[in-house]
Amino acid sequence: MEGVVGLVTILTGDLEPMKAFYSDVLGFEVIEDLGNYVEFRNPGVRFAICTREVMYEATGQESYREERGSHAFEIAFPVGDPDDVDRVYDEVVAGGATPIKGPEMMPWGRKTAFIADPDGNIHEIYSYKPEDFS
Repeated sequence: MEGVVGLVTILTGDLEPMKAFYSDVLGFEVIEDLGNYVEFRNPGVRFAICTREVMYEATGQESYREERGSHAFEIAFPVGDPDDVDRVYDEVVAGGATPIKGPEMMPWGRKTAFIADPDGNIHEIYSYKPEDFS
């Protein structure tokens, strides 16, 4: 097998608020909406949200019906330079994202802020470093 990620899907128990958040607040364009599965335009890796019930029906695994009590993943959204982190953080919080931690320079050399989506998944908004492009 070749180590390649082709699709990232966030599972949810309540699709509509998640769809609105990722499209209206974060700006992802919906390219497919099946009612229980929504895929967004994202260059490189496919990105989607779907109900846990869809995965239960596909696999028969009861674990898909269990509520999750902790964070199992994070999505990091690059926005450009450090000033962009401040601007985008303010925009997405004003649009409905839950603020977790405001923009701050991190030990790894990138200005970073943390927000949460309607399901409580915590994600990161970060700036590039100049060496990211060399």
